[in-house]
Amino acid sequence: MKVAVIGSGYVGLVAGACFAESGNSVVCVDIDEAKIEGLKQGIIPIYEPGLKEMVLRNSAEGRLTFTTDLESAVKNSLINFIAVGTPPGEDGSADLKYVLGVARSIGRHMQGFKVIVDKSTVPVGTADKVRAAVQEELDARSVSIEFDVVSNPEFLKEGAAIDDFMKPDRVVIGTDNVRTAEIMKELYEPFMRKNNRLIVMDIRSAEMTKYAANAMLATRISFMNQIANLCERMGADVAAVRDGIGSDSRIGYDFLFPGPGYGGSCFPKDVKALIKTAEESDYDFLLLKAVEEVNELQKELLSTKVLKALGDGSKTPLAGRTVACWGLSFKPRTDDMREAPSLTIIENLLTAGAKVRAHDPEALKEARKFFGERIEYSHNQYEILAGADALVIITDWSEYRTPDFDRMLTELKNPVVIDGRNLYKPGRMFDAGFDYIPLGRSSSAISGVVK
Repeated sequence: MKVAVIGSGYVGLVAGACFAESGNSVVCVDIDEAKIEGLKQGIIPIYEPGLKEMVLRNSAEGRLTFTTDLESAVKNSLINFIAVGTPPGEDGSADLKYVLGVARSIGRHMQGFKVIVDKSTVPVGTADKVRAAVQEELDARSVSIEFDVVSNPEFLKEGAAIDDFMKPDRVVIGTDNVRTAEIMKELYEPFMRKNNRLIVMDIRSAEMTKYAANAMLATRISFMNQIANLCERMGADVAAVRDGIGSDSRIGYDFLFPGPGYGGSCFPKDVKALIKTAEESDYDFLLLKAVEEVNELQKELLSTKVLKALGDGSKTPLAGRTVACWGLSFKPRTDDMREAPSLTIIENLLTAGAKVRAHDPEALKEARKFFGERIEYSHNQYEILAGADALVIITDWSEYRTPDFDRMLTELKNPVVIDGRNLYKPGRMFDAGFDYIPLGRSSSAISGVVK
């Protein structure tokens, strides 16, 4: 099949590469000339495991091309994916100007039947707006060309996007047109070889499914963070509690790890957008408002623990103190720092007068966009510990799971480890001589934990 993917950001680039991998002829379109030139030269603008190799392979074999020529891409492709950004507006609603701009461009340039697919995360009712925008352009041209609009939300996890696309849990197709449904089934058939996980539904339900999925996952995270905070106050161990409730098949273990809050390009934006969508339908989504509030408070927690451990009570309580931070990206296996908890945590530390050093396996370049030269950066996770008063673990990269504890003790000025991901066994840390401060694990509860 001939496919155009309009928007070569995270979703568009992954989708384009994976469709090409299954044998389709794919052209990825973007208005950013520098990005397109870079892609032509094999320069991948984002970090995602396996993506670079897939892009290079399919580009070399001629199945994947890159262009800024939207007109040519639309004319030569049966299926046109809209994969541009939907940034949040000031009121939290999704800004559809880029989506509708692409829709109008398709309407201006299409010459024959097209399947237009909303791949961007968009509010319920967007397909109707896309359809109207395309039709408006066709009317302006005084032509009658058949087309259909489909909702096909993405469910990719950053850090595992290639596997998620190639071996999906499900593929949701929103359409009321039988012929269009068959075209989409044919496109996705190579990804359904072992088990058919393609779900066809009406367009509005497909649009809602994406928001509902992310809102549910964000709710689990905020819920578990609240449980962790309560455990600290009640003398309980959140790790034991997670085992206790996760073993219930109705609940499961996923997204029940306490931490410094959720971030990234999806959860914060989609929670806000769903709250706004509910308001527009005269519905007060109280639960999601609480989820969002809890998350913002959780991002303050690790810096508060640092202040409690090291602060002197003055206006700049961390003046003269050095804090090392492990992890900057919002999650491991990505360089994405959008809405990352590290942004709040480090800003709070700087405001309190601390000198901050940071390590991350992939996100140091991104971090400079936010912090500039206000903090120190290192590609060596132990180098930033030298003479530091505390280590704060923000992101649970695998590199941090089994570190050289003896070297940590040697390098740190004070053996204070504030673990925002509960990576280590408390008993072992205490016996080794660390002042270990995890989340959701009171001193009375973890004193009896098996070492």
